[in-house]
Amino acid sequence: MRVLVVEDETRLAEGLRRGLEAEGFAVDLAATGTDGLWLATENEYSVIMLDIMLPGMSGYRVCERLRAAGNWTPILMLTAKDGEWDQVEALDTGADDYLTKPFSFAVLLARLRALMRRGATERPVMLEAGDIRVDPAARRVWRGDTAIDVTAREFAVLEYLIRNAGDVVSKRDVLDNVWDFDFEGDPNIVEVYIRHLRNKLDRPFDRHAIETLRGAGYRLASHGG
Repeated sequence: MRVLVVEDETRLAEGLRRGLEAEGFAVDLAATGTDGLWLATENEYSVIMLDIMLPGMSGYRVCERLRAAGNWTPILMLTAKDGEWDQVEALDTGADDYLTKPFSFAVLLARLRALMRRGATERPVMLEAGDIRVDPAARRVWRGDTAIDVTAREFAVLEYLIRNAGDVVSKRDVLDNVWDFDFEGDPNIVEVYIRHLRNKLDRPFDRHAIETLRGAGYRLASHGG
């Protein structure tokens, strides 16, 4: 079980190395973001421990580049920053977990074991169906190279459709996942938002990504229509 620790605080990095090696891990160290990115690209690791505030390149950007390159090695962010928006950015750029310094070594080990059980399964930051791309963190949508302006509710409907691309979802499925469970309004509101999305994503491009299956529901074509 090989672990990459990207940490510029020398004493902490060496302490982590000694502790992890005592637990049976093989450990590689990097003191800058650029070195960490290179090692993570060139070698296979069970887990990457990544500080956020690094010389050369921040942990956010290292994580973002790894995910963009299709590297799904579990990443545990380490940082002295404990603001909630720091945690949000870490997770939105593709990290799997977040630990604030100072931390208990026992808790660190438990987090590492949990991440190793999960493994390097694909967890894309960007959702895609053909040339339709959806960025859930930034709440942005593109058709090809064209950015599409959508409302918050239109985005929520599209995100649900693209997460289930290729599958038929009923009107009730959309209502239950996009509106409140206790929604008591007109269920035809779903049709209204489907129409809005078609007017923005399909018709200007002469495409037909969002299908209606009479009596069954809707389907977003996995190839983007």
